[in-house]
Amino acid sequence: MNHSVSPPIVFKNARLVLPDEVQTGSLSVEAGRIAGFGASNSSLPQAIDLEGDYLMPGFIEVHTDNFERHLMPRPKVQWAEMPALLAHDAEIAAAGITTVFDALGVGDADHESLRGTAWDAVLQTLDACTAENVLRADHHLHVRCELPAHNTIDLFQPFHGHERLSLISLMDHTPGQRQWENLEHARIYYTGKKGWSQEKFEHQVAHAERLQAQYAEPHRDYFVDYCREHGIALASHDDTTVAHVEQAHAEGASLSEFPTTMAAARAARERGLLTVMGGPNVVRGGSHSGNVAAADLARHGLLDILSSDYVPGSLLSAVLRLVADEILSLPEAVAIVSRNPARATGLHDRGAIEPGLRADLVQVRVVDMPNGLRHGVVRAVWREGMRVL
Repeated sequence: MNHSVSPPIVFKNARLVLPDEVQTGSLSVEAGRIAGFGASNSSLPQAIDLEGDYLMPGFIEVHTDNFERHLMPRPKVQWAEMPALLAHDAEIAAAGITTVFDALGVGDADHESLRGTAWDAVLQTLDACTAENVLRADHHLHVRCELPAHNTIDLFQPFHGHERLSLISLMDHTPGQRQWENLEHARIYYTGKKGWSQEKFEHQVAHAERLQAQYAEPHRDYFVDYCREHGIALASHDDTTVAHVEQAHAEGASLSEFPTTMAAARAARERGLLTVMGGPNVVRGGSHSGNVAAADLARHGLLDILSSDYVPGSLLSAVLRLVADEILSLPEAVAIVSRNPARATGLHDRGAIEPGLRADLVQVRVVDMPNGLRHGVVRAVWREGMRVL
């Protein structure tokens, strides 16, 4: 962003969500950075009156399938890259997300699936839209590598050396283990969302086991080596057992995404891996796959980062749910969608309301509904001091 034309900004009458407290007062921004804040209200006539709304640090999303959803809104229906990216970007910003790691999957035997096709055009579109400064959020790349797929390494090639590639996760969705340890949950997912017949599901289960035996380990070695060589953050995915976590730790992983059991989450904490869970898990009160509840991990001090996963707006909803259920304070809950993911991904210039950090800010109003629930409304978003929503 061009900060030379970005005028100073002052916010007043804001409830500032700071790292350790909520303070009512004013905040100033200069050259895209937070210049300072205080408990007194600014008297400057040009100050923006937030009318008592919360001012939070911009959310940082490390794992969202939302871009893929816009690229393929229905099974086998591919959408044009630029409209898909712009729609995804707008939805992300409207959820208060100012930095997003677009999770793009590589590896699928079905050539008509999104993850079984080449990503060259998508990456070219992302680069072009960034160069034209038409995106609201700051976009990074998170490549999700399906280890048992035969074409995973080939489909990864367009990402090789890409300047936005900051995170790689290792996945194995073979039914009968990890996320799909319960085969019935896997059956419901694939026959429902994917539209598979019962016969196709049974065939694919048997075929998946053969693919896993042939490709999973050599592909795992390839991507672990790639992350070490290029300094890319590595995440494990759907850890179920202590052994899964131990393997990830030995390979240099820093994140454990969506551990499926309390035991795996505890093992991750003991070995220094940060635990990532889904916002929808918090909002729905549990996992759609029948795995451990994110709120239970939070109660035990085992939740480090929230991801919106498949619903961008779930980040803010989950933050307020954790506060309403008296599991976390508001600053603690906001940290797991801002400061913690920033530090985990090496983005030390953002993630909190502190002088000198990027002015990535979200204005949030909390509305009490007649049914007793509280909902957050994102009213405005600034990225590096420039309003993008």
